[in-house]
Amino acid sequence: MDHTLSDIEVRVLGSLIEKEITTPDYYPLSLNALVAACNQSSNRNPVVHFDEDTVDRAADSLREKKLVHLVERGESRVARHRHVLYEAMNLGRPAIAAMCVMMLRGPQTVGEIRTRSNRLYDFSSLEEVETTLNSLMSGVPPLAVRLPRQSGQKEVRYAHLLSGEVNLTEPESEPDRIGKLEKEVDDLKKQFEQFRKQFE
Repeated sequence: MDHTLSDIEVRVLGSLIEKEITTPDYYPLSLNALVAACNQSSNRNPVVHFDEDTVDRAADSLREKKLVHLVERGESRVARHRHVLYEAMNLGRPAIAAMCVMMLRGPQTVGEIRTRSNRLYDFSSLEEVETTLNSLMSGVPPLAVRLPRQSGQKEVRYAHLLSGEVNLTEPESEPDRIGKLEKEVDDLKKQFEQFRKQFE
């Protein structure tokens, strides 16, 4: 992978991978079907609402990066899109399945990857998922990373590196949040007092 992909490109590519495996009769995808796949509300995080132009531009960009091909079928006038990740990245089905789940749903634990990839590839055990993730992390360049455990989380999560380094923002701790809210309430009280004095 010599390219860093945008979040939109990652969603388009992830959607193509998923539909190739789960709905082979409708694959490769027309632009219309690809937009629907990107915007579907199940198995996606975050849920997005891309328009046709946005998806079309991302697909064009992925074609230039040699990750997606346009397929013209004689009987149909509609051009269709298919990914070429197996060849471009030299990945097998288990690695593609793990990558796809991380691309469509963001950082995941080993257990989440195993459960959520069951329509893409049936991992026999958590160990098989870990072996797959280790192979993705040890590639040159690495395609996945183990994220530091965040406060309040029992398990570590893994993320893809197709968009470059993963930016992790720690969720605010409860005391910080309450402190902030108390300060906001104090500020509002002061503003209200000043406002009241103006009308006395």
